[in-house]
Amino acid sequence: MSTTPGDASDRPVSDAPTGQPAESSVPIERATSHEVPVRRVPKYQTFLLIGVIVGLVAAMILTFAFQRSPDEIDPSTGDVYFSPVQVFGFLLLISIPVGVAIFGLLAWILDVRARKKTHTVRVDKVNVRVSEPDAEAPHTAGSSDKEDNL
Repeated sequence: MSTTPGDASDRPVSDAPTGQPAESSVPIERATSHEVPVRRVPKYQTFLLIGVIVGLVAAMILTFAFQRSPDEIDPSTGDVYFSPVQVFGFLLLISIPVGVAIFGLLAWILDVRARKKTHTVRVDKVNVRVSEPDAEAPHTAGSSDKEDNL
């Protein structure tokens, strides 16, 4: 290992054997800079799931709030009795799509508002490539490997 006083921290240090060129193990670093827009975005999946849950709760509330007993039904007037399970099913068919539509629309409105608050930031991407030295001896399990497995 060789270092020289002064600007030693600025130069990469190579432990390559004398038979190999020193540049084979020197990392090659390439940096690029880009400007990218950054904004907060609502998660549509979460909003749609909340819409399903709200529709389910609304169907349960409506099912038990307006429940009628079979004695209150007059067949001579054309009234038909539906069990609470049937009413719940009918209300689910209506309330879940309505809940999904309302909360999906809310997510879309929040997304449109977030587009107006977009910020542009500069990001740096650094690619580092290190060439692999030729393997002279196969890897054997030593004491350091045993310590890593603990």
